[in-house]
Amino acid sequence: MKTLLLDTERWDLVLDASGNIALASEPYALAQDAASACRLFLGELYYDTSKGIPYWSEILGHQPPLSLIKARLVAAALRVPGVVEAQVYISSVAGRQVRGQVQVTDTAGNLTAAGF
Repeated sequence: MKTLLLDTERWDLVLDASGNIALASEPYALAQDAASACRLFLGELYYDTSKGIPYWSEILGHQPPLSLIKARLVAAALRVPGVVEAQVYISSVAGRQVRGQVQVTDTAGNLTAAGF
């Protein structure tokens, strides 16, 4: 499955060499989708407000244990169709930002990573 390719710094759309919106292919597309799931705030997805991480109620401003943050991020990554295993590495929690990397394994056994 393909997904829109996002710039890794700005998390915004990028263009391909022809000026079209670029697409990401498997296996990176799956890792990027998992990273997007890790960035999703609970209630932010307008067509399914039950998805997302409870950043406001459990993480940001609450200083929970790192294990809770990782558990929420891994659970979000595992909800992405095609992800069978996920590991999360957090590089920083500063202010209102959590940064890190999610590594996912797909059904074919491919291991791919994307930052969030």
